[in-house]
Amino acid sequence: MNKWFPEMKKNLGFGCMRLKMAGQEVDLDEFSRMVDAFLENGFNYFDTARMYIDGKSELALKECLTSRHPRESYVLTDKLSPDYFTCREDIEPLLDSQLAACGVDYFDFYLMHAQSSRNYDKYRNAQAYEEAFRLKKLGKVRHVGLSFHDNAEFLDKILTENPEVEVVQLQFNYVDYEDDRIQSRLCYEVCVKHGKPVMVMEPVRGGQLVNMPDVAGKILDELKGGSRASYALRFAAGFPNIVMVLSGMGSMEMLEDNMRTMSSLSPLSTEELAALEKVAAIYHGEEQIPCTGCRYCVDGCPQQIPIPDIFAAANREKTEGIIADFSKLSGGKASDCIRCGQCQESCPQFLPICSLLRKLAEKSAD
Repeated sequence: MNKWFPEMKKNLGFGCMRLKMAGQEVDLDEFSRMVDAFLENGFNYFDTARMYIDGKSELALKECLTSRHPRESYVLTDKLSPDYFTCREDIEPLLDSQLAACGVDYFDFYLMHAQSSRNYDKYRNAQAYEEAFRLKKLGKVRHVGLSFHDNAEFLDKILTENPEVEVVQLQFNYVDYEDDRIQSRLCYEVCVKHGKPVMVMEPVRGGQLVNMPDVAGKILDELKGGSRASYALRFAAGFPNIVMVLSGMGSMEMLEDNMRTMSSLSPLSTEELAALEKVAAIYHGEEQIPCTGCRYCVDGCPQQIPIPDIFAAANREKTEGIIADFSKLSGGKASDCIRCGQCQESCPQFLPICSLLRKLAEKSAD
């Protein structure tokens, strides 16, 4: 049983940002089957946010989870995202609308979303943390935490200023573990210092640790110890203060593979850890764009450029030798970028998106 949060039955969470789609809508039949299988196998943690799939994630959870299963059978997390409030008075009405969209009376966890040096002042000026704990006293929230994308020093500042925070959600995987930009290890150590349990996001780096360069994939495949995703999940789950590993599962096959891994979790061997270090070194040496496909950059783009799709095509060209044909993508072209910088302000990976788009536009024009 989880010593921090006994309501969490197991340590695999269902991230609802990348649900399987049927055209422009969530495939509710498939999602219902996946929800049922997840619960039947003893897992019960679901994670969403208002901005996921343009609000459709919350509604899909109401349709496929909360209207079909008793409230005590699942743990549900939602988030206070920066685009949906301007002042403290906005927060409770927003939370109420999220509760209604999800079809519940309370959230088990409510997270201050994607905290960083770029948006923290907004939360502090709106007294968002204080308001979240007031809502906890009203019974609308059971636990208050934050998700984080920035350096360890800034995380230490937030936790020092908000010692009542109960949990931190971090990007954490074996490639970003020692990365100077993401600082997974250092951020984890800050959480340990403050006595905060950690929930992991992006354990497979938006799918990059499954769909990897051939030379990297060969290293893991030769171990013959499980799927590529299984090594990433086992790495993330192998730290004592990590209480939950989220995976954005978009198919029954992904769900079943992840449940097999986390149902009989075993620590990584010395050989496996050495293999992961080799894979991480390949990623750090490759000129891949470390985009996780969260799509936060897309909503505010005035040119409607499908930025994650362009980056994914460019990465496939490097990993699989498939020549990137950006003309097949819907929306604006990389060359349409007007350098407004809105995408960079919203990117949790702090990518120089405008510069990357310019380089790809120049390459495609060659």
